[in-house]
Amino acid sequence: MYRAYTWVAVGALLSGLLLISVTSRAQAGEPQEKVRETIDAVLVVLQDKSLQGPENTEKRRATMRQAVFQRFGFEEMAQRALGQYWPKRTPAEKKEFTTVFGELLERSYINKIESYTGEQKVLYTKETVDKDYASVRTEIVVKRDANVEVVYQLLRRDGNWQIYDVVIEGVSLVNNYRTQFNNIISQESYEGLVKKLKLKLEQERATVSPIKG
Repeated sequence: MYRAYTWVAVGALLSGLLLISVTSRAQAGEPQEKVRETIDAVLVVLQDKSLQGPENTEKRRATMRQAVFQRFGFEEMAQRALGQYWPKRTPAEKKEFTTVFGELLERSYINKIESYTGEQKVLYTKETVDKDYASVRTEIVVKRDANVEVVYQLLRRDGNWQIYDVVIEGVSLVNNYRTQFNNIISQESYEGLVKKLKLKLEQERATVSPIKG
């Protein structure tokens, strides 16, 4: 049985990834600047008074999705999360899985970041580039000075740097999903996994955009 708390855990991780105020600037290359641009874009939306309030929820979240969508490589993340089962999928199945998985990630992230308080801060500590791969290492600092290390893994595709994984205190988001997905597929089937993901997505949509009577 697919455990709902895993989505809560992922959402909790995502809530701290980008919603942080930048306080220091290490010598930055292009990958780090791309991560920073995404952080800044999300912060601008959250701090825009004209987008605040429940009456602006749809417009606010749509604007945030644009920033997230530009930087996250959802197809690459979907492929890595599905692991050994990805090559076995048809082109139509791959497209469907990427769409569902990507929207779930977006919604989990956006649902959490709206609780941003502005108290978190981030330090950009190290950037490593190896041809078309890069990692941007950061430390999130909270009031109690309890630093949390967050590493963004990026891949350059068609000249654009995209995040394909986030590692928090040594725990990979993609690996976490892969373990869950592999368990579900081995116990049930690929079709069973997709059914569960779609059900979760329907629940997320209903929560974010309730049907008005």
